Amino acid sequence: MTAFDSPADSPWIRRYAPAPDASVRLVCLPHAGGSAAFYTKLAKALGPDVDTLAVQYPGRLDRRHDPLIKDLAELADRLVAELVPWTDRGIALFGHSLGAVLGFEVARRLEAMGRAPLTLFVSGRNAPSRHRREFSHLLDDKALIEQVKALGGTDPRVFEHEELVQLALPVIRADYEAVDGYRYEPGPLLSCPVTVLNGTDDPKVSPEDTDAWREHTTGAFDSVVFPGRHFYLVDRHAEVTDAITRRLVDLTSKQRI
Repeated sequence: MTAFDSPADSPWIRRYAPAPDASVRLVCLPHAGGSAAFYTKLAKALGPDVDTLAVQYPGRLDRRHDPLIKDLAELADRLVAELVPWTDRGIALFGHSLGAVLGFEVARRLEAMGRAPLTLFVSGRNAPSRHRREFSHLLDDKALIEQVKALGGTDPRVFEHEELVQLALPVIRADYEAVDGYRYEPGPLLSCPVTVLNGTDDPKVSPEDTDAWREHTTGAFDSVVFPGRHFYLVDRHAEVTDAITRRLVDLTSKQRI
């Protein structure tokens, strides 16, 4: 079985450590400019108890010829359609930065379909109700590159290769446009638990932004803070993996009771 195998033979889904016997699937949603490969290490760490589905957005790497999606609502609609074949067992969502707000919108859509996720993990992102426009997609190339460098999460060697930078810029700009154009529409609250993860020194998210996520669910809410900045989860991989594992084990144990 390869990383590309799926019930729907979908170009959206990557399985870097297939776990066909796992009782729960974790859908991992990348950050702006990110790709499914960002979650390779997490997928291998969670297997075989968790079947990790890393999402590959259009327009990057092997999907570079697929049109970029600059509207987050459209991205959520398209992704939900791809995930339905995977909901034959418990499904959880993990999203970092752009992936966090996308995960929220995907969770809303799944609940509306009667396929509520077991839980939603959101990382490095303020609550939808506290969304603020940043206009980052309007920066010139130099300023945009400097912003990406400042956030971390990208191998510094990438910026030494002009060809790679020119390939990455349209993707980053499109993703930033999708986030910036997002408009939270009040509606039914989620019923699933929500866990917020964040770095202590994340310049993009305040404690108030983190706490506001509790307003979006009737389910349980908890918050976990790790040392680090916006990409704390790279340096704190083991601790993040442990936090996810413990919560998924608890949820699946309750399901069996």
